[in-house]
Amino acid sequence: MKHLKIALLGGVAVAALASTAYADGHACSVTSGSVRVLGNEFPAIQTIAAKAQECVSGDATFSSNLTKDHRDIQVAALTPNPAEYTSAIVANGSIVPLMNDGLIRPLDDLIAKHGADIPKGQLITINGQVMAVAFMANAQHLFYREDILAEAGVDAPTSYEGVLEAAKAIKDKGLMEYPLSGTYKAGWNLGEEFVNMYMGTGAPMFAEGSAEAAINNENGIAALNMMKALSEYMNPDFLTYDSNAAAAEWEAGNVAIMNMWGSRAGPITDNEGSTPEIVAATKFAAAPTLGEGDELATTLWWDGFTISTNISDEDAEATFIAMINGINDETANANADQAVWLSPGYEPSPAAVGVFASANAAPYPMVPYGGLLHTALGAELTDFMQGNESAEQALADVEAAYTAAAKEAGFLQ
Repeated sequence: MKHLKIALLGGVAVAALASTAYADGHACSVTSGSVRVLGNEFPAIQTIAAKAQECVSGDATFSSNLTKDHRDIQVAALTPNPAEYTSAIVANGSIVPLMNDGLIRPLDDLIAKHGADIPKGQLITINGQVMAVAFMANAQHLFYREDILAEAGVDAPTSYEGVLEAAKAIKDKGLMEYPLSGTYKAGWNLGEEFVNMYMGTGAPMFAEGSAEAAINNENGIAALNMMKALSEYMNPDFLTYDSNAAAAEWEAGNVAIMNMWGSRAGPITDNEGSTPEIVAATKFAAAPTLGEGDELATTLWWDGFTISTNISDEDAEATFIAMINGINDETANANADQAVWLSPGYEPSPAAVGVFASANAAPYPMVPYGGLLHTALGAELTDFMQGNESAEQALADVEAAYTAAAKEAGFLQ
């Protein structure tokens, strides 16, 4: 069985605890080598790539591919020698496949040479080696329309049971036909929604000390039943909604409550793509709880950059220097609303309220086999969400698909 020892980020408080600036004041001039970045397409990543590109001049080259499909292509893109990209921007759940296949390199030597003052809380250490530099914290948390809730006569909910009550009140008063939204798109997003909800039960997702899945139980059923109940107040096409689609619905004024990534809070309230009334009424809070428990039904994430194994040392050094410039204090404070930045000089914006309120949530289970379970969830839960099978059958299907994949990968006998 394969195991990784991983030092998790100690929470978003590292941004406030760290006091040493880094990268600002360091010369950033990459005049040779190639910098090729793969990452997600949301605004904070776009800003980092643009800032990193500012370092590149002379004979050096820069390119980036920022796409929502980055998780699907990262392994294949980093496998050739040379790799298609010199850096993959990753999160808790997407670094493990790259680690398993040896596709990203330790950063200790580069940090000693160019980033010795990066706070330790940003250094993602796996098996004793730094494998990524985290630059932002993220979590899905509650977004709500203060004006719509007031008109419906309900308070901002703190539990998913309260979310259902608020949705019913909004619909019964004819304020909105589909007052809820979420990132329920079949595949990775749907899997993440289940992981978030299951975390609200406080139960572990895997048997202790084992890769055996532990979700086919009453906690899994409770999580699925709540997801199904919520979907009844969503647009019937909810299984096609990713973060982009859900954010667009919010800005269009069609939604009053959703659990959404904190990294979307700034762009949603940036006075672009919506109306002043919607922006003013958009508020943020901690992720809801589930049932009578006090565990937040979400997961705490970090995003960070890695450096590819299958590239030249020159390209690796050029990429590291450029990426460190991309995540410095200047970048963070000039774009404070785009993310909860981990840069030590970052001054949190009002858009960071929801992530900070959810900072006590459990981290996403960053284990080598976690991605296999996530994939099985995203593939096998659609029939249940469409009303075509029971929660019990859906969980049995997930367990069977995951077990087969985990055995094939050598995590289970």
